[in-house]
Amino acid sequence: MIHKECEMKRTVIILVSFLLPVMISGQTLTDKLLKADAFLKNGKADQAVEILNEALNEKSDSRLYSRRAEAEIIKGDFSAAIADLNRANELDKYSGEFGLAKVYALIGDATTSLYHLEICMNSPYKKSEKEIMLNPAFSKIENTPQWRSFWQKGWYPEIDTKLSEIEYYLGLGKIEEAVSILSDISNRYSESEKLIYASAMVSLAQGNNSEALRSVTSLLSQKPENVNYLQLLADIQFASSNYAGASETYSRLINLETPDAGLYLKRAECFRKTGETDKALSDISKYIAIYPSDKNALSLAGRIEAATGNNLKALWYFSENLKYHPNDPDCYIERANSYMSSKSWEWAVNDYSMSLDLDPSNSEAWLNKGVSQLNAGKTENACHDFRQAYRLGNKKAIEYISKYCIK
Repeated sequence: MIHKECEMKRTVIILVSFLLPVMISGQTLTDKLLKADAFLKNGKADQAVEILNEALNEKSDSRLYSRRAEAEIIKGDFSAAIADLNRANELDKYSGEFGLAKVYALIGDATTSLYHLEICMNSPYKKSEKEIMLNPAFSKIENTPQWRSFWQKGWYPEIDTKLSEIEYYLGLGKIEEAVSILSDISNRYSESEKLIYASAMVSLAQGNNSEALRSVTSLLSQKPENVNYLQLLADIQFASSNYAGASETYSRLINLETPDAGLYLKRAECFRKTGETDKALSDISKYIAIYPSDKNALSLAGRIEAATGNNLKALWYFSENLKYHPNDPDCYIERANSYMSSKSWEWAVNDYSMSLDLDPSNSEAWLNKGVSQLNAGKTENACHDFRQAYRLGNKKAIEYISKYCIK
């Protein structure tokens, strides 16, 4: 009987592992761009070129040529990259200029690089100072006289510089510094759209969600398809526990073909919060098809499946996470929790033990390991774990100690 049950579980796991990492059929142009971006981030230039070539056979688009140029740069084929970026410019004026600036910088041709960078800076494709300065492609020319001369020009008005500083400090959690900068420029740019945007970000960071919502709503009334404003709106809605509203906003961003796979993961979390598990898993599957080793996505998928009672699928996701992140104690804990839910006590003990080898300070893991030991009939071992949990401040351990460990 036990043998048959094990065989059945093994069969289901094999089927699940075959079905889950599904590639998206009927991919849109945006889907292919996202997949190519994932390959590029991982340095897999050949795979990126393959999917971009497939897309270009269906449609000629400047974004596809620009992405293929990125792959060719990784491969060191600068001539092919230049050709693709020029083609991007033909299809969408100025769209390839920043790429051309990077290629010529990599070649060491500062004059030509800065010629293209100047065109880019005077175009709708202008990049932020941070994006340029942190781009490693320009390291070969950053000590040249041409580079120093280029940056003597006032490329960014004060409001842009201050906005970048506010975003930087908010990213570090330094709200007071961001507030100080905002106060400094408020009088000079009182009617500025960028000031309203900065105010909304600061209000959100301060927990003043209603004020943040008021500001971003006024911005969207003028520019309803502005990606930055919509992303901020979604953040505000999520922070306000308006998960249905946030999922709708993420849907608007996805429908605008925003090239950000993370939108699917964020929308999935919203769907999880609203109890729309099928939609959540659909979004997670799409994200995992692009980033199969992403810890947060695999974790979220496993937790949703566990919450719905589908422990086999949950275990598959948690096991995948451990395959990619074998030294992460949280990944062991999640699988252990799933084993615990299915009353697979010995397996749970093993995973809690692995997590505690990596992080022995987790009192909850000690407690749950003790509970699993207790149910496996190992009371003495369980009492050791309960005492460890108590020493680390877990008050729930007292109940177990008094009931099972005091004779």
